[in-house]
Amino acid sequence: MRSDSSGPRILLRRIRELMAEPLEAQARLDEIVRQIAANMVAEVCSLYVLRADGVLELYATQGLNPGSVHLAQLRLGEGLVGTIAATARALNLQDAQKHPAFTYLPETGEEIFYSFMGVPILRAGRTLGVLVVQNKEKRVYRDEETEALETVAMVVAEMIAAGSLEGLSRPGVVLDLSRPVHFEGLALADGIGLGHVILHEPRVVVTNLFNEDAEAEVARLEKAVSSLRISIEDMLQRRDMAAEGEHRAVLEAYRMFAHDRGWVRRLEEAVRNGLTAEASVEKVQNDMRARMMHASDPFLRERLHDFDDLANRLLRQLMGRAGDLFGDGVAGDAVIVARSMGAAELLDYRREQIRGLVLEEGGATSHVVIVARALGIPVVGQAKGAVSMAEKGDAVIVDGEEGAVHLRPPADVEGVFVERIQFRAKRQQRYQALRDVPARTQDGQDVALLMNAGLLVDLPQVEAAGAAGIGLFRTELQFMIASTMPKTSDQERLYSAVLDAADGKPVTFRTLDVGGDKVLPYLHQSPEENPALGYRALRLALDRPGLMRTQLRALLKASAGRELRVMFPMVTDLEELRQARDLISREFKHLTRFAHAMPRRLKLGAMIEVPSLLFQLDELMQLVDFVSIGSNDLFQFFCAVDRGNAQISGRFDDLSAPFMRALREILDAGQRHSVSVTLCGEMAGRPLSAMALIGLGFRSISMTSSAIGPVKAMLLDLDAGDLHHAITAYLAERHPRQTFRRMLEDYAQAHAIPI
Repeated sequence: MRSDSSGPRILLRRIRELMAEPLEAQARLDEIVRQIAANMVAEVCSLYVLRADGVLELYATQGLNPGSVHLAQLRLGEGLVGTIAATARALNLQDAQKHPAFTYLPETGEEIFYSFMGVPILRAGRTLGVLVVQNKEKRVYRDEETEALETVAMVVAEMIAAGSLEGLSRPGVVLDLSRPVHFEGLALADGIGLGHVILHEPRVVVTNLFNEDAEAEVARLEKAVSSLRISIEDMLQRRDMAAEGEHRAVLEAYRMFAHDRGWVRRLEEAVRNGLTAEASVEKVQNDMRARMMHASDPFLRERLHDFDDLANRLLRQLMGRAGDLFGDGVAGDAVIVARSMGAAELLDYRREQIRGLVLEEGGATSHVVIVARALGIPVVGQAKGAVSMAEKGDAVIVDGEEGAVHLRPPADVEGVFVERIQFRAKRQQRYQALRDVPARTQDGQDVALLMNAGLLVDLPQVEAAGAAGIGLFRTELQFMIASTMPKTSDQERLYSAVLDAADGKPVTFRTLDVGGDKVLPYLHQSPEENPALGYRALRLALDRPGLMRTQLRALLKASAGRELRVMFPMVTDLEELRQARDLISREFKHLTRFAHAMPRRLKLGAMIEVPSLLFQLDELMQLVDFVSIGSNDLFQFFCAVDRGNAQISGRFDDLSAPFMRALREILDAGQRHSVSVTLCGEMAGRPLSAMALIGLGFRSISMTSSAIGPVKAMLLDLDAGDLHHAITAYLAERHPRQTFRRMLEDYAQAHAIPI
């Protein structure tokens, strides 16, 4: 194939001519793979179609054993072809047989071929199949060859979607899109949602792929881009940003990306290669999705999702469908199913119609998940294959408690979840009734149930959940969703609003905790092999004193006349803490010199997240007014276990005797020095582990707002003193007969404590 742009145009022209010929479906597929092989000087070209049962079936081939057509099969995720289908990204390999995912199919005769390139066949964000070329010679296929194969894949996608291939599958295979399917993913936002599928991306389907007049298509594209930019300006103007201040930063980033010249240039190049304006948008969008799958930087992935969102909006402009995403005929029980999604896209939907969100990608810190959590929408992420297997209108259940998705569930499964929802509703009513009941144990021990927060939209939950205050306000979220560094005035407004919403209840602000998996685009950092143990949190902030002093200044000014509680994250060495204290002291003196009103009381604390602090506890307590245990990181480093690694995370239990002893050491040191000790993390929000913490001696714990009700219901029936004796006795045993967790479960059952 030629190295210039004429190659894709030649292949497109031949495929377009082929589509106009009166051929049977199988003959057309056979000719398509032959044309691709000839144009790309490939010895093999094969086409696999993803069936409704999750199996990839070989539908046509040039170069492999023709007898394997409709017999050779791979499961979704199996082999190189299955991997491409599962991830929706291309593979370009010089020696395919060395790839860990390689699977040999003896019936095809492919063992003599080494180089391999495969691209997903995508339509409307769904994977429909895979297109592959292979050669005996070990080579890496060029970018223009990848582009040509991706473009032809768009044509094949239209054939599959139009039903042109029905009846070609081997006898006995039923293409049944009504069977139930179960997906295991990650629980990203709590709750259970029952409803019907709305496939999120894209909103329109491109059917006209080839252009007749490139200049006319470029003009259409320019007009649509201009309209897109105007629509984003309108969106910024009409939204109530006062109530959703963090979201405004996300939307303003869209404005910047809509004016990105590089993106528009790639669209124009695709048009000049023979595609229509619509097809060029879909082509560049597919390229962008492939880049998303390669990106390990969480912030970069979010930015690529923003471009994906823009592409969907531009498609609607080109197709004349730029209005509301929901039509009048859509029922109010929508479960959005998407490969990925931008935060602004979720805001396009009417909240009252959304019952849940299913993402093939996404993590706990994804922008759309942050927004969904704030809106109370259940979210399951990492549900691989959900987009490909779902059809619009399918019944679906989103289990945000267990991280599962039930697509087209049987009646008995649906009945179970209806009962769970009814039970949750009754339980929430009970929790709501406990909102104003003091959090006091049976033996009269008061426990402060605090709330974790990080967005303005979280703040109404302080009152709604009956929280005693905010035990952890994550200041980095304001920085993470902004495209530029938040100004001091913006930070000050946010912190002041947080204190106003708390209405006199204590608020503990954690200073900027970025680095690791929290990357800011405007803060240059070198790549790290192990970012969790690298340049992050206080380590980073102390090396950038201007950044930290700006935040401390905003906190001091926002807290004028009120109590300010500031804690520093990821303290490893006491000298770091001394430097941080010195910085805030300098800012305090500076503002006082210029007659700024100061907080009536300033309390400084440290987060205990690094095991080295366990051997500096007495010295640490002399430098702080309070400490807060970050149980997630402390346990992770304590046991050398990545909590996100499913292979090992289940082998380690934070309710273990060694970890309990470490927590007790911290409590004892705090008591010796009259320093208050709080714990914030996932442990605090689970009734059983919260019971352990209270029995251990904690009288202040911080959790998500939704966990306060269940934890309060537990502690109201708990005799903390009696449990303390039981825990002390257990931890003193050298060879206990049962695990610490099992001991707690037995105790709760014996004393009728709801966990």
